[in-house]
Amino acid sequence: MKGILGRKLGMTQVFTAEGNVIPVTVIEAGPCVVLQKKDLENDGYEAVQIGFADKKASRSNKPEAGHATKANTVPKRYVREIRGVDLANVEVGQELKADLFAQGEFVDVTGISKGKGFAGVIKRWGQSRGPMSHGSRYHRRPGSMGSIQANRVPKGKRLPGHMGHDTVTIQRLEVIRVDAERNVILVKGSIPGAKNSYVKVRETVKK
Repeated sequence: MKGILGRKLGMTQVFTAEGNVIPVTVIEAGPCVVLQKKDLENDGYEAVQIGFADKKASRSNKPEAGHATKANTVPKRYVREIRGVDLANVEVGQELKADLFAQGEFVDVTGISKGKGFAGVIKRWGQSRGPMSHGSRYHRRPGSMGSIQANRVPKGKRLPGHMGHDTVTIQRLEVIRVDAERNVILVKGSIPGAKNSYVKVRETVKK
């Protein structure tokens, strides 16, 4: 298992030799720094902690600065863990770049989806509306709350509420192109999040 952190730059399209168009998402992948190695003896599980995007010294506290100093780097804005990595092949302070992946590989991309604010049941859950004619008294409402004898609303009832801004993973996206000089990875299709949002790119779990 291998992984890297990055930033979503936006979408574009590339053409194959046959003239077919492929929609791709441009990800600025790295450079990332290995901040910590976690093992079974000390932490109870194995993982590699990596950081992306430097943080200003004025915006970081002493624990963050001390943690980054052990890896001979500065505090990072985006810090995540990658599990399933062979710890013998990774060293604290090591730099990870976009050439970690190659064209033709498949990856899983995790990000925070766009927030939609407070939404009703039609937008949030795809429910159907009632008649819009005069006298209907039921247009875009949630519908029945369930049995009257329960005296409560059942768990999982689909109601209006906050929509979006969730952690979403898109699996098995093909790597179309890797630009090692500019630390850019092009993956087929769309990924969660707005432009300039942080994402985690990992080797796919679905081989």
